[in-house]
Amino acid sequence: MTTSTRGAAKTPAVLVLEDGRTFRGRAYGAVGETFGEAVFSTGMTGYQETLTDPSYHRQVVVMTAPHVGNTGVNDEDPESGKIWVSGYVVRDPARVPSNWRSRRTLDEELAAQGVVGISGIDTRALTRHLRERGAMRVGIFSGDAIADETTLLARVQAAPQMKGADLAAEVATTEPYVVPAIGEKKFTVAAVDLGIKGMTPHRMAERGIEVHVLPATATAEDVYAVNPDGVFFSNGPGDPATADGPVSVMRAVLERKTPLFGICFGNQILGRALGFGTYKLKYGHRGINQPVQDRTTGKVEVTAHNHGFAVDAPLDKVSDTPFGRAEVSHVCLNDNVVEGLQLLDQPAFSVQYHPEAAAGPHDAAYLFDRFVSLMEAERA
Repeated sequence: MTTSTRGAAKTPAVLVLEDGRTFRGRAYGAVGETFGEAVFSTGMTGYQETLTDPSYHRQVVVMTAPHVGNTGVNDEDPESGKIWVSGYVVRDPARVPSNWRSRRTLDEELAAQGVVGISGIDTRALTRHLRERGAMRVGIFSGDAIADETTLLARVQAAPQMKGADLAAEVATTEPYVVPAIGEKKFTVAAVDLGIKGMTPHRMAERGIEVHVLPATATAEDVYAVNPDGVFFSNGPGDPATADGPVSVMRAVLERKTPLFGICFGNQILGRALGFGTYKLKYGHRGINQPVQDRTTGKVEVTAHNHGFAVDAPLDKVSDTPFGRAEVSHVCLNDNVVEGLQLLDQPAFSVQYHPEAAAGPHDAAYLFDRFVSLMEAERA
């Protein structure tokens, strides 16, 4: 990625998909070029949390909401220390943000962090194209980076694909750190960081959990060195088929029957640890309005998602695994994609979506309480 930030607002820009479809607009954020996987997010709010979610590493996010940037950027809502998206695509950026917490415009923040974007294009047409053809590689070019379309298309087609990408270690912490419990400490949890969002350990801390966040490369010995009452595997980017290290650690945790909770990438890791396969979705689930049914209660939740891969597990039967019986606990009502797994013979479960959902909705926050209940039962 090469960037500059001078004169972005009126600078021509072009978006080129790997199948040759092209959209022309204006630069938004930094001027230059960037590559990634084109995906769309259906959230109408929470763009700051989306931009700073490490799970979006190496993805160019297309916002389906037509107006973006209305509330500017503040210093309280980021989910990590930087913007992780490779590029950003919007239709009508706000000219003047309006929010009492706003410190700067979204355009300024993108430019300051070197994130190349494009505005003024038909994002509805682009989203429909991705729904029909699937997520694909894309390039955004502006200013001096614009060349003839044949040259730009060749460069997009030479960019790495998401399938087979091993990315968790690129976004995870390199050193362990501790998020202390809020109030009385009740439990200790070892959290394997595969791209964790800041709100996740906070949600656990609210419940009296001291969270030891460990690098993606952590071993089972590292996990148990903190004397955990439970183990957590976070969200993260990339293809779960490449995550052999975390799968090995997950299996070690299952062998010891320590209470275990995984979200998003962690759900895919649990699926692999149990012997299920994973596969790439055509265009994935991204946004904050996805309906999921909790099969253990029958309740339907509106949930926040960001995943392009899923677990291939049978929906309507209990499966025998090396660690006991397992079943699909949650399912997406839009397309019957597996959204959660649970073991019936030991305290382990996972979901494919984001119960921490700082931008909302909060229907799934109870899952942290379920994790606490597992640890309480194990201690009893």
